[in-house]
Order: sequence, then structure tokens, then C-alpha cells
Amino acid sequence: MAIRYEVREGIAEVVLDAPPVNALDVAGWFELADKMRAASRDPQVRAVVLRAEGRGFNAGVDIKEMQNTTGHDALVGANRGCYEAFAAVYDCEVPVVAAVHGFCVGGGIGLVGNADIIVASHDAFFGLPEVDRGALGAATHLARLVPQHRMRQMVYTSENAPASELHAYGSVYKLVDRDKLVETAFEVARSIASKSPTVIRAAKASLNGIDPVDVKRSYRYEQGFTFELNLTGVSDELRDAFVEGRDADTSK
Repeated sequence: MAIRYEVREGIAEVVLDAPPVNALDVAGWFELADKMRAASRDPQVRAVVLRAEGRGFNAGVDIKEMQNTTGHDALVGANRGCYEAFAAVYDCEVPVVAAVHGFCVGGGIGLVGNADIIVASHDAFFGLPEVDRGALGAATHLARLVPQHRMRQMVYTSENAPASELHAYGSVYKLVDRDKLVETAFEVARSIASKSPTVIRAAKASLNGIDPVDVKRSYRYEQGFTFELNLTGVSDELRDAFVEGRDADTSK
């Protein structure tokens, strides 16, 4: 099981635990979506803490699985799995507090970008290396974390942004030492859980309803370009180079 799930005192804890870097395979993304929906449906749950074990929060999709699978099954599965997991975070009927440490890249951006509140440790950093992997996606979610031109620059260059920068923007609510991260996330969740659950669920629905961007449709649009790039063969070369630890042919 790549995802751990537990409910304590009205707070659901969803934990990514897929060593070595929490890069989820196709089954892992769907499992995460299932756990988030279980929390959403549970009338006893008043808030969710989404966090991870290990070296970092999330390194995106399992590229090795994709390169070791013939045809497009793994690509289609990853696209659908990521879509379902990101949507399950966004649609969760109670607020989701993301606790981020270490790397939060690729699919990790889709998760935290759709969360309601983010707390991070000082060692956390955020990025979308998709261009280097022959993919596109989650710029929709990165645009919820950083300003528009910074988002574009990060997509084009695959440059990361430190948690301190996102804290300055206000997208990271609290910036703490690593050993205080989980405690801080639960403090925030408990504050939410102390409110009327009827009002909080109404507040979540109302805030989603006034979002200026339909994040699910926007992300699905991005995914179409990823599949198109795969049909050209460019994506396979870039992913093979990543898995093999060599320089990619970027002439095309």
C-alpha cells in the first residue's frame, strides 16, 4: 500500500509512503484518490492532513513504470490516475491541509495546488520538471501557488522555487522546521475541526464554486498535449534518458 489512511478525533490523515521518492505508479494515484474520497464521504471527518514519509513529499509519476510498459497503457493510466487524485483533493468536502517537506515536484504540485492550506518545512521546494521529461501538466496548479510569469518561467526552465518564496507569496501558510511540520499541520486541522462541520463543508463548497478557473478542465486540457508529445516520440527519448542517467537528445 503506497497510501496510509487513518482518522483520529475528526481529522483524516492521508500519508504518501512509497519509497524511495514517493513517485506513485498508476495504482498508487488511484489509491490516493480512493483515500481522499473516503475522507470526504465520512461524516465524522472535519479536516484532512495530506502528508508524506521519506525524503520528500512527492516526485510525481513513476517514470520507470511508464518506460517498462509497452504501448500507452501506463501513460493513459498515469494521466487518468493523476486527474482522479488531484480532483479528489480539490473536491474533498472538507478542507485539506497539505504538509510538505523536501521535494514537491510534478504530480506533487497537482496535489498541493488543489489543497486548501499548505504548511511546509524550510527544506521544501516546489517545481515542474515536466518539460525535461517530455510532458506537460499541473501548470494549472502551479499557477495557484506562484504568480503567472513566475509560473511560466518555472515551466520553461524546470527551475524549482523554495518554500520561503511561496511563503512570501502567501500560498504557503506556515514555514516551520522539519520536526515541527506534522504537528503544525495538525494544529491547523484541529482549528478547522473545532468549527461547525455543517458550516465548514458549506464554506468549502462555496469557495470551490467561486474559483475563477475550472482546475479539472484546465488540467485535462494540459494532459492532451502530453499525449500528443508522446505520439511524436520525443517524450520516450527524454524519459529514457532520465531513467538511464544520460543526457537527452534535445535536437527535436
